[in-house]
Amino acid sequence: MSPTTRKFLTGAALTAGFAAVGMGVAGAAGSGDDSEDAALSGTALTRASEAALAETGGGEVADSEVEENGYEVEVNLADGRQIEVQLDANFAVVGSSENDEGDDGNGD
Repeated sequence: MSPTTRKFLTGAALTAGFAAVGMGVAGAAGSGDDSEDAALSGTALTRASEAALAETGGGEVADSEVEENGYEVEVNLADGRQIEVQLDANFAVVGSSENDEGDDGNGD
């Protein structure tokens, strides 16, 4: 096999692999399966965290996720409770509840 053919086949295989991984991530984010929720980052994480902490009166953000119609932020409070804050797509609080499962310590 010539070096040019080898490079071409390697490039094609890598492209196919990256495409498969990308489709898997996109599928998990939109599947409604809570096992692989997409975490927030950047400006979205900052805005969601600020809104959630304002709702809970402080605490520490433990986890965040993109939900079907907005976002969810889990906040650990100093008294050991964990509060889940639901936000709409504009980062407005639409609900909150105590997480009965509590903080399992692994960010899930």
